[in-house]
Amino acid sequence: QVQLVESGGGLVQSGGSLRLSCAASGSIFSFLRMGWYRQAPGNQRALVATITSGGSTNYANSVKGRFTISRDNAKNTVFLQMNNLKPEDTAIYFCNLAQVGRDSWGQGTQVTVSS
Repeated sequence: QVQLVESGGGLVQSGGSLRLSCAASGSIFSFLRMGWYRQAPGNQRALVATITSGGSTNYANSVKGRFTISRDNAKNTVFLQMNNLKPEDTAIYFCNLAQVGRDSWGQGTQVTVSS
C-alpha cells in the first residue's frame, strides 16, 4: 500500500504563487516517477508535471516556465512550485506515484485562482 498526502492548496489571486507538497509513505520502493495532475470541473484529469526516479522532469505546455516540480528524496516528498498563477489553473490537484503495475493517487487539493 502507498499513501500520498497532499498539502498547500488554497485561494490566490491571479499572478500569485502557491507551493504544493506530496508526502509518500508505505511500499514506495522502485517507483518510476511522481507527479501532479489536475482536474477542473467538466474536464478530464490531465498531467501537470512529473519527475522520474532519475530526476528527469516533464511539464504540460500550459505550465512551462511557471511551474517547477522538485523532490526531497530523504523525505519521500515531491513539490510543485506554482508561480504566475492564472484563473485557468483552477482545479483539484492530485499527486501521483507510478510503480511497475500500479498507480497510486492522493486525495487531491483544491487550487483556486481568482481574477
